[in-house]
Amino acid sequence: MTYLDQLYYQLPLLTVVVGGCVLLLLEAFARAGSRRWVMHLGVGVVVVALAACWLVWRRIDHNGAVALFDGMILADKFSLFLAMIFLLATLFAMLISADYFDEHAFLYGELYPLLLFASAGMIILAMAGDLVTVFLGIETMSLGAYVMTGAFRRAKRPSEAAMKYFLTGAFATAILIYAIALVYGITGTTNLAAIRAATAAHTEPLFLIGELMLIVALGFKIAAVPFHMWAPDAYEGAPTPITGYMAAGIKAAGIAGILRVFSAGFGGDVLPYGQLGWATIFAVLAVITMTVGNVAALRQDNIKRLLAYSSIAHAGYLLIGVVAAGVTGGAEGSPDVARPALLYYLLAYTFTTLGAFGVVAYVGRRGDERNNVDDWAGLAARQPGAALAMTIFMLSLGGIPPTGGFFGKFYVFRAAMQPDGQLLWLVVAAVINSVVSVYYYLRIVMTMYFREPTREVQRAPSGAVTVALIACAVVVLLLGILPGEWLDIATSSAMFTSAPR
Repeated sequence: MTYLDQLYYQLPLLTVVVGGCVLLLLEAFARAGSRRWVMHLGVGVVVVALAACWLVWRRIDHNGAVALFDGMILADKFSLFLAMIFLLATLFAMLISADYFDEHAFLYGELYPLLLFASAGMIILAMAGDLVTVFLGIETMSLGAYVMTGAFRRAKRPSEAAMKYFLTGAFATAILIYAIALVYGITGTTNLAAIRAATAAHTEPLFLIGELMLIVALGFKIAAVPFHMWAPDAYEGAPTPITGYMAAGIKAAGIAGILRVFSAGFGGDVLPYGQLGWATIFAVLAVITMTVGNVAALRQDNIKRLLAYSSIAHAGYLLIGVVAAGVTGGAEGSPDVARPALLYYLLAYTFTTLGAFGVVAYVGRRGDERNNVDDWAGLAARQPGAALAMTIFMLSLGGIPPTGGFFGKFYVFRAAMQPDGQLLWLVVAAVINSVVSVYYYLRIVMTMYFREPTREVQRAPSGAVTVALIACAVVVLLLGILPGEWLDIATSSAMFTSAPR
């Protein structure tokens, strides 16, 4: 394969990186207070990157998936599907953020290049074929997220949230580096395909410790319990559109990293319930995560913290798909029912979460964020469109039909039932948690529709915000009305390669 061919397969990543660099340079010379055009250029970069994904997808349809740079980067439909999810999350975060930052007199345009750089890290993580690439993807993604969390640099709460996020993230990074060092020390390689080939022969304690430390490091990124303590404060302190981006995009990227590392690098018939048992560990984490997330969300009056704990609970549901993929994953190149279900869930969750935080961003205003649930009393009477959209998103998060969230949970739970019912206990725990979660989601809906309005929403959404919220709501409904069509796309994207070709 020529060098130009390798660059072609990386078009989505290169588009985002180059676009972010150009945007950052242009923003540096823009006049203060006239940076809204930066958002429009950022949207243009994302649209071009999505077109690049389509071009590479067509090439893969004809020539198959490939591993680039000696397996460091993997270009396949799995990574492209995830890249499109990340890019769509970036696109809608940009559209939602324009009005929000105007309202809050945020006159700095570097946020949009940071969104592009964070998205580049997500794409690198989805395409990772080596533990070193995993590290680079996580750090590229995280550094942008740290800065965006503290975007309101003169406010105390965002600065505190950014510091907490940064310190816990640095701790997780140290664990990740040490885990990679241990795995490399035992196997002599950081390539995931080579690690997979050598895994069955290595049961040394240091290798097992390295694998456990990888679980811990990646658990931080998806806010799995007990590695979740940073999430509520960071989500509450960050600007609301960035909170939605973090809850949707970064969590999806973390799940992509877990699938790459453990399915491609530590997969195999001997692993799920055999000598190493990473699927068992993830199963325990899934139960603890969704239980703690839902129970904590029941007690929240702040809507951003409520959605933060909801996001933690959804990390638990997503881990069920990871466990099912570990148990039923089979050999490389053969898609199972778990990975398509997980991709479908990620798609539905991304649009639902971005839409929910988009409504939260719209309802609040400068000096009056209206983050308490009681502040939403009677919203349906004042802003029926926003209330309807929020209702759709809450029903989807709760797993109520006909929404994408219902079928996302259904497909993941069904996948977990496949291996002779050995994960039945996990599905039962997830169903109980899903029932519990309905209470706090419907609490928001009831507040909007069945309580007298006490406050007025004094501004109308711009065209960009309206388009973003309508698009998110329509996609969530289409995922629930035509689930089979979307699942077919996810199924065609579920196969990934781990060995150079």
